[in-house]
Amino acid sequence: MDAADRALVDGVRARQLRPLAKAITLIESQRADHRVRARRLLEALLPHAGGATGGAIRVGISGVPGVGKSTFIEALGLYLIERGLRVAVLAVDPSSSLTGGSILGDKTRMELLSRNPAAFIRPSPSAGSLGGVAEKTREVMLACEASGFDVIVVETVGVGQSETAVAGMTDIFCLLQLPNAGDDLQAIKKGVMELADLIAINKADINPTAALAARAQIRTALHMLRPMSPNWPVPVLTLSALQKEGVIEFWDTVLRYRDAMTASGEFAAKRRHQATAWMWELIDAGLRHRFREHPQVRAGLPGFIAAVEKGQTTPSAAALELLGHLSGLGI
Repeated sequence: MDAADRALVDGVRARQLRPLAKAITLIESQRADHRVRARRLLEALLPHAGGATGGAIRVGISGVPGVGKSTFIEALGLYLIERGLRVAVLAVDPSSSLTGGSILGDKTRMELLSRNPAAFIRPSPSAGSLGGVAEKTREVMLACEASGFDVIVVETVGVGQSETAVAGMTDIFCLLQLPNAGDDLQAIKKGVMELADLIAINKADINPTAALAARAQIRTALHMLRPMSPNWPVPVLTLSALQKEGVIEFWDTVLRYRDAMTASGEFAAKRRHQATAWMWELIDAGLRHRFREHPQVRAGLPGFIAAVEKGQTTPSAAALELLGHLSGLGI
């Protein structure tokens, strides 16, 4: 590691925001030389991150567009800072499938929080990654932990597979719901409900009666599902991020969850499982990249795509033929 990268590591560990931002830019870069530098940087920061038991509390926030995720995260972040904690927010915006661009407007939506020196907000494009989270979100979390942040909030785009992805990289997965979801629970999906460690009905101040009815409906639905942990019955809260109501109860519930999972040994086990899953995801991504960059694959791929589209060969036959070049990767 050269002097410049060593200075970057030292700046991150010294809790300086500019070196942290530069480190994250390096981590998210697609350039080959930047990838090498980022790997060395992460290896140097790893001993100073949380590991299997310590470090920051990693909180995942998801919910449908319009549920008020950004407003809630700002209210939560400001409350935590009042308690003397440092908060990092990793907000992922969906990338356009046509242009690849993203709005990255979370700093605008969290104006008060973004100006607070104890907060760090990093908007990142999903860049087509499955799960509605940026490809390097896990590495960015590690850098934030090494920089001494007490709470790391991951806000997902709230579409597709985002719930599964964020639940697989955070300590507690929180699902925000609207009070007017409907009597038939049409907005509640079984898979999402099974992943949630905490459910909160936001905007309860608009219609308190509807919020209480939604909470009762969700609680009934939860009784029909198998809980993620036998030591944690999933709570359903009502709150109003705009009015700053219910934020304290929400955070107290997060702390109770951490204490319950730590006492049962599930907290450390969950982090170990996530680390292993992360390794396999990186292996899969690396293999896909090396496969696509193989000279014979790059040369033959257009022809196979055309043949499949014209019905001249089956997708399975084309895939097997292309995969035959794996021997050239040294596998």
